[in-house]
Amino acid sequence: MQETKEVQRLSKRVAGLKPSGIRKFFDIVATMKDVISLGIGEPDFTTPKPILDAGIRSLQNGETHYTSNAGKLELREGVAENLQKLYGVKYDPVHEVIATVGVSEALYLTFTAVLEPGDEVIIPTPCFVAYQAEVILAGGVPVEIPGRIENNFTIDPDDIRKAITPRTKVIFIGYPSNPTGAVAPREVMLEIGRIAEQHNLIVVSDEIYDRLVYGFEHVCFPALDEGLRQRTVLLGGFSKDYAMTGWRIGYACAPEDLMKGLLRVHQYTIMSAPTTAQDAAIEALKTGESYVQEMVTEYDRRRKLLVNGLNRLGLSTFEPKGAFYTFPNIKASGMDDETFAEALLKEEGVAVVPGNAFGPGGDGYVRACYATSYEKIEEALRRMERFMSRHG
Repeated sequence: MQETKEVQRLSKRVAGLKPSGIRKFFDIVATMKDVISLGIGEPDFTTPKPILDAGIRSLQNGETHYTSNAGKLELREGVAENLQKLYGVKYDPVHEVIATVGVSEALYLTFTAVLEPGDEVIIPTPCFVAYQAEVILAGGVPVEIPGRIENNFTIDPDDIRKAITPRTKVIFIGYPSNPTGAVAPREVMLEIGRIAEQHNLIVVSDEIYDRLVYGFEHVCFPALDEGLRQRTVLLGGFSKDYAMTGWRIGYACAPEDLMKGLLRVHQYTIMSAPTTAQDAAIEALKTGESYVQEMVTEYDRRRKLLVNGLNRLGLSTFEPKGAFYTFPNIKASGMDDETFAEALLKEEGVAVVPGNAFGPGGDGYVRACYATSYEKIEEALRRMERFMSRHG
């Protein structure tokens, strides 16, 4: 019999992707009982009732068909109006806004639309696990810049300058940050903007946590000036601010020439974002503000409890100013971050995520999320105290 040459059935691009460090770890959690999860970055709140009702009405009214590729105009108008009201940045809802299947799809659209094979994207880390993967899937090369605790994990613009090469196409930023909770002050954002203008680079700004800030005014990158708006793709959504993760609805805003590319990829890949979710998002923009404020107040209460508790246990934690994550240093345990997370889960039933899952700069840290109840955080801290009494 003639020997057949073994064929690589998966593309090298896909076969080379690392499995998600978050999902890999939570496969273990799924097999255990009585686990308190400080791991998954998902609001524990149910979507506010008026938004739920709007989704139900949409279905009952027979809104079960495709919308325009870019999404319902009413939703795009609402997004544009909200951004102008909050940050003073203006987008044309007809030509510069698109409704997407969460920010995850918006990431895919953006990198697929703007990257040529081999183009480099500068990405500050630690960061959400999908960023580098989406760049690779689009044929680009992620260039990681590890953050430092000395800067509270806010990127140093000088590190961006050092990373720029003739192949650099995009600077990516994501503040407030997942996993660190870091925010970037206006002066840092302005300096990043100057670098982008100097080297004629596109900026992609993931601002999904824009409303979840504590004692800090969120800096919307394209709102800094019109020149930066013209070179920025702004990504946002409803999952975190309005507790709508399962609805899978987000958006991207960009100048018309860039948006044409995003829309072209979107129409061939997705057709349109879920109609029911679009109708719910329209209602969120109309009536959801009071619920956002209630959730932010409660997250802030939990944030203080967890940060103070971790520091009391010797797990040094800087104060996060945004999102709903803490990023404690676990050096006092004498373990690396993966060993710490596995031992804490097995011994005390508390789930956190190893920091190395989020890229360079995450080693020696874990992500602990406070998007769970105050009472569960209290119990998690009691369990962690027992754990540290044995290992600290």
